[in-house]
Amino acid sequence: MLVAIIVGIVTLVVAAAAVTAFFMVRNRRHGTQVRPGGGADPVKAIRNVGVGAPGAREARGAHGGPVLAKSPQGTTGRPSEAVRSRFAAVGVLVAAIFGSLSLKLWSMQVLSSDKYRAEAAENKYSTVATPAPRGQIYDRNGLLLVKNRSTVTVLADASVADDHDVMARLSAVLGIPYNIVRMRIKDQSSGAQSQRIVAEDATQRDAAFISEHSDAFNGVSVQARTVREYPYAALAAHVLGYTGPVSEAELEDVPDNRTIELGDTVGKSGVEAYYDNVLSGDHGKRRVVVDSQGRVVEVESETAATRGNDVYLTIDAAVQYVAERALANLIAPDGIIGHGKGAAGAVVAMDVTDGSIVAMASYPTFDPTKFTGGIAQDIWDLYSTEESYYPLLNRAISGTYPAASTYKAFTSLAGLKHGFADGSREWECKGSWDGFNSGDWQKCWNTYGHGPINLHSGIVVSCDIVFYEIAKDFFYAGRTQGGTISDTALQEEIAQFGFGKPTGIDLSGEEAGRIPTAEWKAQHWSDVPTEGMWHGGDLTNLVIGQGDVLITPLQNAVGYGAVATGKLMRPHLLKEVRNGADKAAVVFEPEVMAEPDVQEENYKLVRDALKEVSLSEHDIAGVLAEWNVDVADIASKTGTGEVAGKGDMAWYVCYYPSDNPRYVVSACVEQGGAGAKVAGPLGAEVLGACVAAERGTLTEVHPLSGSTGQSVELDIGNMGRTD
Repeated sequence: MLVAIIVGIVTLVVAAAAVTAFFMVRNRRHGTQVRPGGGADPVKAIRNVGVGAPGAREARGAHGGPVLAKSPQGTTGRPSEAVRSRFAAVGVLVAAIFGSLSLKLWSMQVLSSDKYRAEAAENKYSTVATPAPRGQIYDRNGLLLVKNRSTVTVLADASVADDHDVMARLSAVLGIPYNIVRMRIKDQSSGAQSQRIVAEDATQRDAAFISEHSDAFNGVSVQARTVREYPYAALAAHVLGYTGPVSEAELEDVPDNRTIELGDTVGKSGVEAYYDNVLSGDHGKRRVVVDSQGRVVEVESETAATRGNDVYLTIDAAVQYVAERALANLIAPDGIIGHGKGAAGAVVAMDVTDGSIVAMASYPTFDPTKFTGGIAQDIWDLYSTEESYYPLLNRAISGTYPAASTYKAFTSLAGLKHGFADGSREWECKGSWDGFNSGDWQKCWNTYGHGPINLHSGIVVSCDIVFYEIAKDFFYAGRTQGGTISDTALQEEIAQFGFGKPTGIDLSGEEAGRIPTAEWKAQHWSDVPTEGMWHGGDLTNLVIGQGDVLITPLQNAVGYGAVATGKLMRPHLLKEVRNGADKAAVVFEPEVMAEPDVQEENYKLVRDALKEVSLSEHDIAGVLAEWNVDVADIASKTGTGEVAGKGDMAWYVCYYPSDNPRYVVSACVEQGGAGAKVAGPLGAEVLGACVAAERGTLTEVHPLSGSTGQSVELDIGNMGRTD
């Protein structure tokens, strides 16, 4: 283009110079020159020109011809010569213009022909991406949890929006209101030249009618496409997640390893979202011929899309089914929250040898099938209310709760490490305690007191006074109190087990929880400095998992896995990725995040105490017996967390076998009451399922329903802590 512009400019300049030169020459040859004085043949007066002067006879002509005027210089001219000169000038100008145009055409057709040919082809042709089927999702044993269902889809070119008759026929055949048909065809969210989806799941009869009468449905086609299907409905919904049309925000933040087009379906939550780049396939290409208005007039070529990779999870669907069924039956036996025990809950089962998640359940739950193609407004509104208890929330990783007495395993190890507890030291539990002599008495859950008690028994019966004493020693040993250890020594020991930060599981939306410190409290209460002061009571609350402590059920599972094995494993849901040839392209490698700095003798003291906890809980033992699991092989801890204005939080954590751990289970029930009575049997049920699945005796899996969104007022009564 630059060359053509330069050639055109040069041509115009040359033409202008030629015309200017022509007129200058003409003026010099034919113009009358008047000299102010002197010179040859000066003009004396106008009347003397050619009159009575020498040579006047010549003016008459020899044969009576035309009179010729003689200039002062002696030149002569005809009037027609002036006209001819003007025509000559016009001719030169025209020649210059045509020359310029010729040079321009030459530059376009010769010098820039390839470029203009490419631009013309670009205007004529358009390449439109066609969606690719997503990869499927399986459980650890190859059971299909998410698949693609073939659907008959009626598509229309954008130009159909201008054809009233065709839209009217589509409306009549498909049974869709005319305005809806028109709106869908005019929707440009999938691109200007992309075909618009008029109807999904059209009947074979309607599709056949449209295909057989193609002349009456110009610009309309019928294709077999795929949509997501979840064969077990709500089973593992929070793990699997759901899909939906790509949003503008997602289009603005596309990962480097992902290609997303308008109209694509993308993962919105769970594994569908986290492994979206793996599950998504490669787009097909549809090369079409378009007219001057961008309307498709012909399909030149089409390349089929490539299906995405398949993902195999560590989830065991049979164990997952038991976990979700047990949660639902406990909390909402008839589908209404408040008719059971608690308002919501979560269970996590993990293989402590490699961090693989065997089951992850959260209640209330949802059916991702209802979200295929987008979430209906009425369902979104139903699931976004306090009355429904937010079914879309994955409480296993995003629910944060007071740890209650399950924290005592970790604070025991901290006390043992710093010498504030050992195997022989005893304290006196009288049911209440004011070790700081502040006048603010703190109570043990057993207000009658446990009497003389050591650390082992303190863990077994969950005596709060034992841990208040440990916290007091930490407080006074801190540097701000004149001691020699860090003011956050207790918090630092707890953090070794993964609390206060995300575990790094392959799901989005994980919460970090909180281990409160003096610095955190001062910042949290920066607007009310008097409330931001750190006191000894803050540490005595922390040591029993109360106060401002927050953890997730997954963190508790990972933490107890480290107590059981001495290794903090990174939890994960991915087992492997398989490509189109059904070959493993990616296999997850277990990762040890850390090995807490704990002496083996301290581990042994805590582990022995946790084994005895299981023996003292008859409700738990009864459930395990139904699964043929010996309660003597279980190590566990119960907990009941107090929440202001709500019912107590029920906790249960256990691992099995206690001497050679394989599984750890963490269960919690919001406003459920006592941990041993409510969360204990729930956790034992899931642990029993893990053992049965390992033995090969558990294979039953059935679809589960999502939450109804209904609830009634909870009857929390006088719960009271018992652990």
